[in-house]
Amino acid sequence: MATLLYKWCVLPLLLSGLLMSGGVNENSTNINAEEAHPVHISTVEIDHNETDKTLELTCKIFWDDFEKILAQNNKTKVDLLDAGKKTENNKWIADYIIKHLQINVDGKAVSLGFVGFEKEDVVIFSYLQVDNIPSVKKISVTDNIMHDMFDDQVEIIHVIVKGNRQSTKLEYPNKEASFSF
Repeated sequence: MATLLYKWCVLPLLLSGLLMSGGVNENSTNINAEEAHPVHISTVEIDHNETDKTLELTCKIFWDDFEKILAQNNKTKVDLLDAGKKTENNKWIADYIIKHLQINVDGKAVSLGFVGFEKEDVVIFSYLQVDNIPSVKKISVTDNIMHDMFDDQVEIIHVIVKGNRQSTKLEYPNKEASFSF
């Protein structure tokens, strides 16, 4: 748990200087102070699989915050761990992520296919895939995941093409990034 939290949350914060900013922005919306995380961060990793000619995406979002925004958007209680609601939860997660994450490859919008999700420790890992991507020269990303809940949201984006990794950090309200290979 400590290693995951360090790699996923603390290290990007140290690199970005957020720990020096005084913590939670008191203007954050839709949460009570006692429910607040000290940071609001999500991560998207995009990996080009040259052999399968696919983009493989992994989104990491804090589990409790994700349940809250899905419940708010769908106007019902959401329990992502309820095995009996797996189909419904898959639909809600897919709809949310596809609405808040758009990818362009070499200037063309691509369609994200939802593969599934799982919970590990304090995060939900959501998996998506884009088929028929034989090569990549440029990837443009529009990522506003959780912007509809927090005005201090930070997005970390990693893109891996031919083993070359590029990363960026987007602080709310910024939501666009480009990567060239």
